[in-house]
Amino acid sequence: MIEFPKLGAPEIGYISVTEQLKQLPFEVQRTFWTYYTPESIVRGRHAHHATEQVLVAVAGRITVTTEMPNGTVSVYRLEDPYVGLYVPPNAWHTMQYSHSAVQLVFASLPYDEKDYIRNYEKFKEIWNTLQR
Repeated sequence: MIEFPKLGAPEIGYISVTEQLKQLPFEVQRTFWTYYTPESIVRGRHAHHATEQVLVAVAGRITVTTEMPNGTVSVYRLEDPYVGLYVPPNAWHTMQYSHSAVQLVFASLPYDEKDYIRNYEKFKEIWNTLQR
């Protein structure tokens, strides 16, 4: 988890800032956001060969489940707009959103379809082979 500065007070509101994205463990080459995702939809369902990401719920709630190549499964609840979740390469991840959720994503690489592993069985096969 990465915490961004939270400046302000309840009576006036808050601002979170990152200058030159110094809190992130990589140089950002792509930024995107998702919104109005129905609560019944599970997004993600993939891993990346090389891309690193930081996910931020700038509004609403996002439940993120990650599975690492070694089989470790973790569940995170993102609901504070000043907290980001680092998702390393090779982590299978899914996201489920509250209807009002807006997710901001900072990515280390531009979009490249070849970087995606979209089939879970293929993900397991690739990483089981590499761990031998």
